[in-house]
Amino acid sequence: MTDRLWAPWRIKYIKAKKPKGCIFCKAKRPFRKDYVIFRTKHSVVMLNIFPYNNGHCMVSLKRHLNNFDLINEEEMLDLFQAIKKTKRLLDITLHPAGYNLGVNLSRAAGAGITGHMHIHIVPRWAGDNNFMPAAHNTKVISQSLDELFKLLKNA
Repeated sequence: MTDRLWAPWRIKYIKAKKPKGCIFCKAKRPFRKDYVIFRTKHSVVMLNIFPYNNGHCMVSLKRHLNNFDLINEEEMLDLFQAIKKTKRLLDITLHPAGYNLGVNLSRAAGAGITGHMHIHIVPRWAGDNNFMPAAHNTKVISQSLDELFKLLKNA
């Protein structure tokens, strides 16, 4: 058995110049390929371009914060309403059997982006864990980001 999984579509990302700055702060303003599903007064919802599972979204406040203690009540309500709307959109488009919701606060807790707190919404299906993660430390994502983005924007 080989330890290779061919993914030729990733070469575009590998060769591309990596953007500087906070992706969540950039998502406050529209730009060409941001995968932002929607914005509210205080929040931004976007697809994770390195998804754990199909439909993996991230919800962040527009304000650059890394600590729950600094969120005011209006922002907190807006944030959780954005999470609720995101879940409804995923329910309509993907029909998952469940969800993982998570926040990684600090590098030690697994945060890839530590300066801007965000909440992960990961759709789950019975049996979505297959042999690939166990045998090859590889996750199979069944739908392109562009296709999913169009479905969620139009839901």
